[in-house]
Amino acid sequence: MQAPIEPQDEAHLYDRVAAHIAELIARGTLRPGDRIPSVRRLSRQQGVSVATVLQAYLQLENRGLIEARPQSGHYVRARRISALPEPRAARPSSSASRVSVKSLVAKVYRAAREPHIIPFGAACPSPELLPTDKLNRILSAIARGAGGAGVAYDPPPGLPALRRQIARRSVEWGCALSPDDIVTTVGAMEALHLCLRAVARRGDTVALESPAYYGLLQLIESLGIKVIEIPAHPRTGMDLDTLEEMLERHRIKACLAIPNFNNPLGSAMPDEAKERLVAMLARREVPLIEDDIYGDLYFGDVRPRPAKAFDRKGLVMLCSSFSKTMAPGYRVGWTAPGRFHDEIEQLKFAQSIGGATLPQMAIAEFLENGGHDHHLRALRRRLAAQVARMSEAIAEHFPPGTRVSRPAGGFVLWIELPPGTSALAVHERALEHGISVAPGPIFSAKHRFSNYIRVNCGYPFSDLIEHAVGTLGRICAEAAEA
Repeated sequence: MQAPIEPQDEAHLYDRVAAHIAELIARGTLRPGDRIPSVRRLSRQQGVSVATVLQAYLQLENRGLIEARPQSGHYVRARRISALPEPRAARPSSSASRVSVKSLVAKVYRAAREPHIIPFGAACPSPELLPTDKLNRILSAIARGAGGAGVAYDPPPGLPALRRQIARRSVEWGCALSPDDIVTTVGAMEALHLCLRAVARRGDTVALESPAYYGLLQLIESLGIKVIEIPAHPRTGMDLDTLEEMLERHRIKACLAIPNFNNPLGSAMPDEAKERLVAMLARREVPLIEDDIYGDLYFGDVRPRPAKAFDRKGLVMLCSSFSKTMAPGYRVGWTAPGRFHDEIEQLKFAQSIGGATLPQMAIAEFLENGGHDHHLRALRRRLAAQVARMSEAIAEHFPPGTRVSRPAGGFVLWIELPPGTSALAVHERALEHGISVAPGPIFSAKHRFSNYIRVNCGYPFSDLIEHAVGTLGRICAEAAEA
């Protein structure tokens, strides 16, 4: 081992310890199966605390470099490299269709409520990855000192302190929003709902990616709107050539997209494609409703810009929330709807008067003083490691002919099963084994993707998770042979 690591900021010490062990593994000094030093031994050797070494080992476990063996210690883990191809893109759809997914979606979210179910079917991070304790302390302190402000209505556009924090961070995304551009909402789903109501009516047609997040489809169904599904590539997102063709052939009232880490594909639309998308729609005065809820969960070095950064006419309606990064249950979201701002405010007041005040105050305080950037860095590392570990496990346990996405951010995997495999049968059988998955047909208005499933990687990889992946793989193999 090298000389002790020089003392420095505790937040960086475990990164240094982890990098030291990772380098020994990369050089071959420590090989697969080798036992690495015990926590106490490495603590003494490196002159750091036991807690620091534990954090470093947890980071290495999440990266898939080491594994803990009960009552034995930590060992270098054998690496399994996924060589599975990516899922194939959907075929273009030439006609608009009505949406009918609510009954299938209901089965998925009912399963997600069961505490004993392994939640591969719901796109949510584990509470242990979120700043739960810190947020709870902040909320408690605010509640004690807020007085009447904490129980008063918070009418649109929403809490000024929160809108200031969102606007300040938007500069890093290339948007430079002002607090007056923003309306706070009850999660991203209300933001999307309000934006859709502002630009489309029952019987109108909108364009959206395929596969599409089933929550969007369910929302569109509830409003009586028709959709044209635009195929999306698993790496680069929506096929803009097909979209342009559909814009020429149909009267499309709005386009909905998740350019940054589409759910379920994890695709990341390049900046030049975002710019083309915005310009293409602007020429026809067609609004773009952009869901950027996964934008902060990038695996690369730089946060990707939202399409809103290229908006020159106020036609991009940017929506997001803190549900995937901080607190799903707080239900704090927002929209920057451009030229539709006044109408969104009016719709928001008519729909729910305002948002819950205390959760907004707690989120604003955490953004300003709670170490939000540090939290996001740690969260991105953990999620990237979990996605990689899950991909490896799928490559090991799933039947031949399986294809899996390679997301650039977020925490879900889109899996194409061998032809003829029924995703709905896999869903039903998996529930019998205490595992939920999201079957492909709920990601399409036309119930396409009959042999696809989406899997959540938002929970730390463990023996329980790996066993569940193995069980799911056997279920998929049996369904493929049926």
